Amino acid sequence: MAIPLFHSVASWLLKKRFHQMELFMKYPEEVQMEVLNQLLTVSQDTELGRQFDFKTLNRYESFSERLPISRYEDIEPMIERCRRGENNIFWPTPIRWFAKSSGTTNAKSKFIPVSTESLEDCHFKAGKDMLSLYFNNNEDSKLFNGKSLRLGGSKELYQDNQTFFGDLSAIIIDNLPFWAEMSSTPSNKVSLMSEWETKLEAIVQETIREDVTSLAGVPSWMLVLLNKVLEVTGKNNLFDIWENLEVYFHGGVSFNPYREQYEKLLPRKNFKYYEIYNASEGFFAIQDRNNSDELLLMLDYGIFYEFIPMSTYNTPQQRIIPLWEVEQGKNYAMLITTNAGLWRYLIGDTVRFTSVNPYRIKVTGRTKHHINVFGEELIIENAEEALKHACSETCAEIIDYTAAPVFMRGKEKGAHEWLIEFRKMPDSIDHFARALDESLKSLNSDYEAKRYLNMTLNHPVLNVARKNLFYDWLKLNDKLGGQHKVPRLSNNRIYLEELLQMNGTLIN
Repeated sequence: MAIPLFHSVASWLLKKRFHQMELFMKYPEEVQMEVLNQLLTVSQDTELGRQFDFKTLNRYESFSERLPISRYEDIEPMIERCRRGENNIFWPTPIRWFAKSSGTTNAKSKFIPVSTESLEDCHFKAGKDMLSLYFNNNEDSKLFNGKSLRLGGSKELYQDNQTFFGDLSAIIIDNLPFWAEMSSTPSNKVSLMSEWETKLEAIVQETIREDVTSLAGVPSWMLVLLNKVLEVTGKNNLFDIWENLEVYFHGGVSFNPYREQYEKLLPRKNFKYYEIYNASEGFFAIQDRNNSDELLLMLDYGIFYEFIPMSTYNTPQQRIIPLWEVEQGKNYAMLITTNAGLWRYLIGDTVRFTSVNPYRIKVTGRTKHHINVFGEELIIENAEEALKHACSETCAEIIDYTAAPVFMRGKEKGAHEWLIEFRKMPDSIDHFARALDESLKSLNSDYEAKRYLNMTLNHPVLNVARKNLFYDWLKLNDKLGGQHKVPRLSNNRIYLEELLQMNGTLIN
């Protein structure tokens, strides 16, 4: 009787929070300004607060004029001082945890500060809100009658000068409230195992005996786990193992390239998919409706948002605007000011607003992960939509991909070169390449213009990756599991040529 009672109490509490969310949906500017004023007030006696005289900042305009944009390289010296035990530098309360993140564009590790406030008021609050939104839309849910299979990139936490660093998922697991741990699988011991392939086997053995009602994790790595579960059990689909499975909460990478493969593993039409948008720097947005591909921007997590229109990004005309000035349909780079002491921090993600009442977004890519060598402005959103179309047209399935420019040489035109690992090969590689090209033209007018009569760009070059190429590349670079991902698009050929070399198809 304990689990049904827990389900009833937990679902009732989560539904109550929905009414608080309605407040920031109705008054977004007021809520965001309240967040900014609170951040400035509590930080006014920090070293940074005294440097920029936070006490006199009482308007958004003065805040935006006085504080510069910051990138990790700009704030690294302060973070290193904080990691050595200094306090009150950029945030007033001591920071004990740092989320270690190497990203995909820089081998050097980043240590993102995670304060007690950001854990409680952002990451944990978001986890509860994710469930609150789900229960609000699915009142007959029995989610808490079973357990959530969580797949993080957790490695053990490492101590350094009285502070700790590791994957964000390890920090979260180490600080989980009892109700979250009680309703999750695998155990903390297995979740925190550091060697991915051993951990994979342990997760399978531990979870196949549980009543799993939900899944949570990055689509690419979760797919590896779920296929392993079917292999070990010999079952045809996941409902033969977990008959009460009802929802998959996913984030980290676009779900588009993986949707059809998940639908084969989870063939029930009423199975739900819920997307989230979180990172080491904070938890930003949650899908708030069934069967939606938009995410509700969460405005009361101690994060103040600003945006740079990508049309002016990194140009002399670059301008920064607050949330209430964004326009629907436009692409923006995102700046955040947070309750972990990140001030006007350029996170590196780009988003497009699909609605401004309330504010809903789609993640479109990364400021560094696009191809714009020839003025084509190809972003990840375009690439993944075009790949989805090409797969549909040629009956193909994709595991992973990357793309980079072919630079002009002499009178030779440029091109885009793709390396794709297929789970199911297309009916014809040439047909797939044509479908990809035509879809990109229909999605991106700049790409279409550069492709017109091959004036600037030739037809895309397509290479087929051998089985497990991307997995082997990630393993070689110690990036197996969790939040690690293959760089999708790049303005240089570094990743592509490393992968082509491993694939045996690099031509000098």
